[in-house]
Amino acid sequence: MSDAGQRPRDSPGLGPEFGPSALGTKAHWDAAYESELQIFQESGDAGEIWFGEESMIRVIRWMEKQKIPLDSSVLDIGTGNGVLLVELAKCGYTNLTGIDYSPSAIQLSQNIIEKEGLSNIKLQVKDFLTSSAELSGFQICIDKGTFDAISLNPDNAAEKRKQYVKSLCMVLKMEGFFLITSCNWTKEELLNEFKEGFELLEELPTPKFCFGGRIGNSVTALVFQRKKKRPSILDKLD
Repeated sequence: MSDAGQRPRDSPGLGPEFGPSALGTKAHWDAAYESELQIFQESGDAGEIWFGEESMIRVIRWMEKQKIPLDSSVLDIGTGNGVLLVELAKCGYTNLTGIDYSPSAIQLSQNIIEKEGLSNIKLQVKDFLTSSAELSGFQICIDKGTFDAISLNPDNAAEKRKQYVKSLCMVLKMEGFFLITSCNWTKEELLNEFKEGFELLEELPTPKFCFGGRIGNSVTALVFQRKKKRPSILDKLD
């Protein structure tokens, strides 16, 4: 997970398009989580935490600062080993759902959750890009690296990014919050990707570094809010 396409935030010439990579394929993540599942079964090691523990702390602190009710519905998009959901549950959040398109990831998550003795986390094998109406009404959606992986898909990544935004609009309530952590996208690029239906609420602080005399971030963390639909002329006539 730590090798998922990191780049300096101000690297020249890369732009918003990335070359295709195995990191953008389901086959890669199936194999990765099959290996992590086997390691967990043998040693109890939960595996890597995408972007490290500080990424989870950043999300949880924001939710606590905003006084997000503990019963708010939360969706972890591409939950992986489910460790973020475990930490949210330990902080008292009670309405948690995790989805991942890799069955091995969901099995690993389930095993970790059971080991922790938690029962208030729902898990589902689900490709976010094919979300249906049954997965909707969430007040909080969290993404730590899933949008990054989709951006590296060898099969028409640009179209898949558009579908991601459509799926997000389907699952997130009006005025709901979307927290995204990315190592591939700058703040400006993410603002462009999510300009339809979302507005930036806050940029969360992330570690800075100096490269070639320039200061940048290796990770971008943003909070978006889903915009309310403006009434149409037809609505006003009604």
